[in-house]
Amino acid sequence: MELPETRIPGLVWAHLFAPETGSCQRVPPASTIQELLAQDGFVWLHLGLSDARVPALIAGLPGITTDAYQALISRDAHASLSATREVICGTLVDFQRDFDEMSSEIGWLHFAVTDKLIVTTRLHPLRSIDQARATIEKSGRINSPLNVLGALVTEFQRTVVTLVHEINEELNLIEDYVYEDAEKDETRKLAPARRTIVKLHRHLRTELALLRRVTTADEDEIPDGFDDIARQLSDRIETVERDVSSLQERARLLHEDIDSKATRQTNRHLYILSILTAFLMPPTLVTGFFGMNTGNLPFAETDGGTVFATIFILISIGLAWWLLRRFRIL
Repeated sequence: MELPETRIPGLVWAHLFAPETGSCQRVPPASTIQELLAQDGFVWLHLGLSDARVPALIAGLPGITTDAYQALISRDAHASLSATREVICGTLVDFQRDFDEMSSEIGWLHFAVTDKLIVTTRLHPLRSIDQARATIEKSGRINSPLNVLGALVTEFQRTVVTLVHEINEELNLIEDYVYEDAEKDETRKLAPARRTIVKLHRHLRTELALLRRVTTADEDEIPDGFDDIARQLSDRIETVERDVSSLQERARLLHEDIDSKATRQTNRHLYILSILTAFLMPPTLVTGFFGMNTGNLPFAETDGGTVFATIFILISIGLAWWLLRRFRIL
């Protein structure tokens, strides 16, 4: 099946929201950017950065400042947030989405919000924004571009909660292997989960700090109504940040348990090797003594000399065993 041709470069989807009711209408792919901007209400444009024509399109959009333009076309992998009276822009962390399954790989959603337009861009398909679009299309009650941004963060919170549940289940399986002394490589399974947790926790802390900084700014420096939305978003991100923080602590303790288990196994192997060395060292000394190519060796000219040497070997083993028992090593 052929996809419909789009007249907007890099368009993934576009939605038009009615000015009074806030009802959501999907824009046909054949629409032009001029037709969209001429409509009443506000527009949500979601663009893919894989199209090289997208930067030129973004540069011509009304209300997009230099900072907003840089935020929308950025390929940087870190969270950012900038708010002025004219535009709110930045980068939010998200999770990539494969064609047939959800991924735990970190992705990035770039956005810019004005009073009549919200533009979001991404390089890879993302998990939360697709869910946010489905929720908005179903509810159909969005009154401002800021509410679209709030819906994106809400769906991101739900995605993180789902991911936390998935990682919790994986940690439960690893714990079963650790405490049942199963012969499995738990570290290989734990490492990817810890890497995802650490990266997510770091980005969430950054986003939380950025939102808190915005909420402490003067009211005349940010758009009307954004202060309340920023506080709500901050509360949501703080909630999931606590969940991820507790998950990080659990993964750290589990990693310490795995290291402790590996250390116990190594010590047990070294103990067995040491016991074998202690038993074999005296016989080695006896055989080394009788193996010297020197004159006048004991039993060299005596019948049954090998038997006597064997007796000395057995005595040395018995002496080693007695010493190990005497000093409570065995």
